[in-house]
Amino acid sequence: MAILEVNHVKKIYKTRMGGEEVTALRDVHFTVEPGEFVAIMGESGSGKTTLLNILACLDRPTVGKVLIEGKDYTTLKDNERAVFRRENLGFIFQDFNLLDNFSIEDNIKLPLVLAGESPDDMDKKVRIVAEQLGIAELLKKYPYEVSGGQKQRTAVARAIISDPKMLFADEPTGALDSKSSTNLLKQLRKINENGQTILMVTHSNVAASYADRIMFIKDGEVFHQLYRGTMTRAKLLDKICDSVTVLMRGGDESES
Repeated sequence: MAILEVNHVKKIYKTRMGGEEVTALRDVHFTVEPGEFVAIMGESGSGKTTLLNILACLDRPTVGKVLIEGKDYTTLKDNERAVFRRENLGFIFQDFNLLDNFSIEDNIKLPLVLAGESPDDMDKKVRIVAEQLGIAELLKKYPYEVSGGQKQRTAVARAIISDPKMLFADEPTGALDSKSSTNLLKQLRKINENGQTILMVTHSNVAASYADRIMFIKDGEVFHQLYRGTMTRAKLLDKICDSVTVLMRGGDESES
């Protein structure tokens, strides 16, 4: 059974000036299997951020359904969706979204505090994820005292500490240098290999090459997909670069 089902999702916005309708997503339909690592790529304005917001239970589709383990969470009331997000989904953001007045440890603990877990359980889980991500020695520091790469690993720890069914990453390497980006992507790959299902939106060909499947969004629809299969990461990166070239010139994938 697919962990995520996206059934013919369409999203229409009305502009503030004049109330004109803008179709951000036209007819998006796909599934994600448990343990899969999926990257979504597309040019600015392609609809990928709108799609991520809907998948992450931050927005509702105009038409269509989104289900996690068979439950359509797009029909939930706002307060119910907030609970659903907290109990089922993890998030990694480009700008980290850490609280500067909280220590690294307390930032990581936040989802567990909201879930009402005991202090002993929280401490144990923090130690495990901090060791896993190589930030155990930073727990008493504050976000302004650590590097960008360390902030993002803290954000990853916070996202996975509650063992979410789905982990969503929005341009997770966008604010990092190349070395920190590589380290983070290797960590995400390792987390995925341990069973975590990941869906990542990215502009980066290199970041996408760490995924099992790459979906290309164009004009609010899935334009093309690539599957890793038995390809090396280098070979997959070449295929991604070719597909991005086709996407940018507006041609058909069969032309490449």
